[in-house]
Amino acid sequence: MMESSPWPTKPELDRIRKWVAELAGRGTEEVRIVVSPYRICPLGAHIDHQGGTVSAMTINKGVLLGFIPSDDSQVLIRSGQFKGEVRFRVDEIQERQDPKTKKSLANGSQDAVSWGCYAKGAVYALQRGGNDLKKGIIGCICGSEGLDSSGLSSSAAVGVAYLLALESANEIVVPPIENVEYDRLIENEYLGLKNGILDQSAILLSSSGCLLCMNCKTKEHRLIHSSKLQNNQCIDQQKAYKILLAFSGLKHALTNNPGYNSRVAECQEAAKVLLQASGNSKLEPILSNVKLQDFQAHKEKLEPILLRRAEHYFSENSRVLKGLDLWASGNLEDFGALISLSGFSSIKNYECGSQPLIDLYEIMLKAPGVYGARFSGAGFRGCCIGLVDADQAEEAASFVRHQYQQLQPELASQIIGSPVLICSAGDCAHIV
Repeated sequence: MMESSPWPTKPELDRIRKWVAELAGRGTEEVRIVVSPYRICPLGAHIDHQGGTVSAMTINKGVLLGFIPSDDSQVLIRSGQFKGEVRFRVDEIQERQDPKTKKSLANGSQDAVSWGCYAKGAVYALQRGGNDLKKGIIGCICGSEGLDSSGLSSSAAVGVAYLLALESANEIVVPPIENVEYDRLIENEYLGLKNGILDQSAILLSSSGCLLCMNCKTKEHRLIHSSKLQNNQCIDQQKAYKILLAFSGLKHALTNNPGYNSRVAECQEAAKVLLQASGNSKLEPILSNVKLQDFQAHKEKLEPILLRRAEHYFSENSRVLKGLDLWASGNLEDFGALISLSGFSSIKNYECGSQPLIDLYEIMLKAPGVYGARFSGAGFRGCCIGLVDADQAEEAASFVRHQYQQLQPELASQIIGSPVLICSAGDCAHIV
C-alpha cells in the first residue's frame, strides 16, 4: 500500500521539462505542462450515455503532457510508457480511425499507431469545431508512475491533455464545457466508443474538495460543497476522508463478456420499447427521455435483460440525487452506503462485473473505515474505488491488499506498482 503525495511533484515536473527540452533542443523555461487528472465516479455508474445525472471528482494522480509549440505545423510526441513516437501535421485533415486501429485499442495494443491516435483525435475534434490550427507541438506524455490507470478514465485524461496543449500552442481560448464536447468527439466519433461525457466533464470541471454533479442530457453542472453557513462563513462539516484505489490485475475484458458498447445498445433498446409504449416514439431512444412513471407502467413489456438495464438506470439516477444532499450535509456514512448499492446494481442489473472485481468489491465492503465501494470505469477490468475514513485508510488498505492476495494470488502478482493506493481529491485539468 502507498499513500499518494501531492501531485504533480517538483521532481516529476522537472523531469518532464528536461525531457521535452532535450527533445526540442530548447530551454526548460519554454516547456509548458498540462496536468490532466484521473477521475472517479462515486455515483452515476453507466448512466451518462443515457443522459442521466452523474457525480464525479478527480484524484491527485493522472497524466502529464510536457510540450513546446512547434515552429511549424509538425507534431512530435513520445511516451513515457509506450514505445515509438508519433509524427504528423496539424494542417492535415484527420479522418476517423479505421476498424483495425480501433481493434488494437480494444485489445490493449501499445504501439505508436494506437497510443498516438489520441493526439490525432484532438486535432480531428478541433478541426470539426472550426479551429484553424497552424502550430503543432513537440512533447512527451506520461501517466503517474507505479499506477495501473485501468478504470480511472486515463483515455479521457490523455484526450483532454492533447486538446489543452494544442489550444495553448495555437493561442485558442476554449471554455471547459466546450472542451468536454471536443473530447466527446475524440472518443465517440474519431475512436468509435459509445461512452457518455462523464469522464471528460469530471476532468475539466472538477474543483478540489467538491463533488461535481452533471446532467448529461442538458449539460448543466454544478459543484457541491460539503459545508453550511454559520455567521455568514462557510464551515466545513465533512469528516476527513481518503479515496482507496484497489487494483484487480485484470488487463482485458473477458472474451465471453459482450462489453461496453453492447450494454449501451441494450439501454437504448429498452428506451425504445418504453417510449413506444408510452406514445413518445419520436423522442431519441435514451432512458433519460423515459419518465419514471412510464417505466413503472410499461416495464413488463421489456425482455428480462432490457428490464435489468432499465432498473439500473432509474435506481442509479435516484441514488445520485439522494447522494448530492448527503454529500452537502457531510453524511459520508449514508453517502457511502449509496456507493455500495451502486456497485451491487452494476453487478446485478448492469452485469458488468467479473469474478476478480466482484471479489475486490466484496473485500472493500468489509475493510475497516470504508464507507462504500464500487467498480471504477466500465467494470470489466481495472480497479475498485472506496471512500474511507482518513484515520483508518492505512488499516483498510492493508486489509484489502492481504485479502485480495489470498483470493486472487495470480492476478495480484501481476499488478503494476502498489496494489492498493490511498489518494486525495484532485483539481481540474490545467497548464502549469
